[in-house]
Amino acid sequence: MVHGILNVYKEKGYTSHDVVAKLRGIIGQKKIGHTGTLDPDAEGVLPVCLGKATRLCDLLTEKEKTYEAVLLLGRTTDTQDTTGETLAVSDTEHLTEEEVRRAVLSFQGTYPQVPPMYSALKVNGKKLYELAREGKTVERKPRMVTIYGIEILSADLPRVRMEVKCSKGTYIRTLCQDIGESLGCGGCMEELLRTRSGMFEIGESMKLSEISRRKEEGTLNEKILKVDQVFRNLPAVSVKSEWEKLARNGGKLPDQAVEWMIPGGSELSDRQGQVRLYDMSGQFIALYAWEDMGKSLGIVKMFFPEKES
Repeated sequence: MVHGILNVYKEKGYTSHDVVAKLRGIIGQKKIGHTGTLDPDAEGVLPVCLGKATRLCDLLTEKEKTYEAVLLLGRTTDTQDTTGETLAVSDTEHLTEEEVRRAVLSFQGTYPQVPPMYSALKVNGKKLYELAREGKTVERKPRMVTIYGIEILSADLPRVRMEVKCSKGTYIRTLCQDIGESLGCGGCMEELLRTRSGMFEIGESMKLSEISRRKEEGTLNEKILKVDQVFRNLPAVSVKSEWEKLARNGGKLPDQAVEWMIPGGSELSDRQGQVRLYDMSGQFIALYAWEDMGKSLGIVKMFFPEKES
């Protein structure tokens, strides 16, 4: 089984689940999971976890995202993008570029965002988009999201192309609608491209066709990020042989059970925070964290409990 993360470029027309299904056929294994839904008409970066890297899915979903989006002012739809049914059309001739710019930039920071009805969020066990397709609308509680930054790339009113850096759970469709409402004319999203998800950038992403080609050529492994490389900024320790069984069971380790894998490692972490834990042969096992004032290590996340042959 393959373990690691693939930086996939999701193309238009595919759901995130479609990508996973295609990859199961290409790679030849079932244990595959994606790290955050992208709408079928959206494109861009979709990190996909393979094998034991699926334990990373929740961690990677939490990461900051960057998008390029086109906001279309003057039109409101039921899906908050141009694929939906038009609910209202408003004149935008009176808008100035400076007025629009101020409105767009005013959304930087944290604000309460109401999730759209056409989303995969569940209410009473049913996905919102399923209810929406039945013609039902239910109350959704606002969720605090953070817009770390917005840069207007171009403005050819009524269209505005912008780059948005945001927190997990932010709906760019809803942001577009909210900006339109603040201007009094409504708005919806016309295009969406995810250019970054955490450490994964669009320049390194691969379409399914390239992944399939590399699999046939035998070069795909070169593009699969190993599990431990997601935590490459954390210091690394190796567990001594006599403590390895305890470590693979997620047991608490005394400080004498490990040694630093690089000189001066103890100074780099000052025995605080998380560390990557390896066995003496260099195989990654788990994430651990210092406890008891640096006198012991406790399990954070186990990845390779069994020793791979």
